[in-house]
Amino acid sequence: MTQRSSSQTTEGEGREPQHTHKETVHSHDHYHVSHQHKEGTEDFEHRSYWHTHEHNHAPLTHSHEHSKQDEEQQHGKEAHVHDHTAPTASHN
Repeated sequence: MTQRSSSQTTEGEGREPQHTHKETVHSHDHYHVSHQHKEGTEDFEHRSYWHTHEHNHAPLTHSHEHSKQDEEQQHGKEAHVHDHTAPTASHN
């Protein structure tokens, strides 16, 4: 099976203009978020947990309102999604 990558762009532009982050593999404490159903309601609550291990980030082109400096300094506080059996591999 051949995996195709798609090009990324932004339709709008925040205070921080469109920019691209290269693919990377690194390690830091990172967060995961689950949605726990509240019994007897239609509501959910966020539950978070965190741990540290080597993981990857695929290339990303985006824009945002916060500064690039905040983006870099606060990266470890972002929730991440990845396959824990292969956290350094991209899965399409």
